[in-house]
Amino acid sequence: MLELEESIKLLEDLKDKIQKLGDSIKITELINQLEQLEAETLKEGFWNDSENSSKILNKIKSIKNKTTSFINIQKAISETLELAELAKSENDEEIAKEVLKEVKNLEKETEKFELQTLLSGKYDANNAILTIHPGAGGTESQDWAEMLYRMYTRWANKSNYQVNEVDFLEGDEAGIKSVTFEVIGENAYGYLKGEMGIHRLVRISPFDSNSRRHTSFASVEVLPEITDDIELDINPDDLRVDTYRASGAGGQHVNKTSSAVRITHIPTNIVAQCQSERSQIQNRETAMKMLKSKLLDLKEKEQKEKIEDLKGVQREIAWGSQIRSYVFCPYTMVKDHRTNYEVGNVQGVMDGNIDDFIESYLKSNIK
Repeated sequence: MLELEESIKLLEDLKDKIQKLGDSIKITELINQLEQLEAETLKEGFWNDSENSSKILNKIKSIKNKTTSFINIQKAISETLELAELAKSENDEEIAKEVLKEVKNLEKETEKFELQTLLSGKYDANNAILTIHPGAGGTESQDWAEMLYRMYTRWANKSNYQVNEVDFLEGDEAGIKSVTFEVIGENAYGYLKGEMGIHRLVRISPFDSNSRRHTSFASVEVLPEITDDIELDINPDDLRVDTYRASGAGGQHVNKTSSAVRITHIPTNIVAQCQSERSQIQNRETAMKMLKSKLLDLKEKEQKEKIEDLKGVQREIAWGSQIRSYVFCPYTMVKDHRTNYEVGNVQGVMDGNIDDFIESYLKSNIK
């Protein structure tokens, strides 16, 4: 019954840990806030203001996710601890097996809740807007950019997020010249913000007839989607709006009318474009939303004069500036150079299994 003794000790540690996590997010205050917000929904005329009611309902959903998770995990730990004590006193091996199984589940649930508590940044709860650009290298780097796009799409699908492609420019022979897409769902930006930077690939190139090893780079830009409650004044006179036909060889990436929209903020030369929607009006709305996100990012960095400063985090898409390396040959490894976290299963990472990298980055930034 040594394993049972260890499980009891682990459950006691988990009980202490979940309580500390609850204190860190001020769980009592959140529960009181939830009650107040739910009371708001019962007031007469609540539904008359659809914009306000929508904001309140979103807050309720967000807070309820945290409080419900905390309460359920705390309750499950206490119940499992009681069951473990019973198994110990009765020397019951069947109950002990059940306890051991449940302890593993509770460890995972506690880790998941701990990760949620790290998402306390100003825009962490927002949707994310990602843009991927290949570095120098033509087809090789364009193919790498498409591989990253696939990786993030698979991660989003596994994480129950919605992906909305905003702008897509196909490569000359293979891959993509650029892609912009939204990852829609609570905390999408909080989880993905650490992906911003240069990603490096080392592999035997499928485009090289001599099967030589190549190194390719691609940049990933991650911005939070700006919600209506965030004020950002933009002078309409500072904007230039151009329309054009969507590019691409066909399928979902082509549009026969000039419905694609490109908006340029003249003072900073920041550009946002969208060609994914059927109507010009929808594309303009989406492009404007992206432009606001880019301008807010510039404003947050307090570097309003030069567009180069906005891209400063990423630096040149080349050697020495990468945040993560993906090596297929002569060995297999994915390593994050900021946290030193690495795994050998590179194919698993490319299939969207990047949660451990996200978690290690978030934990490394705890102040």
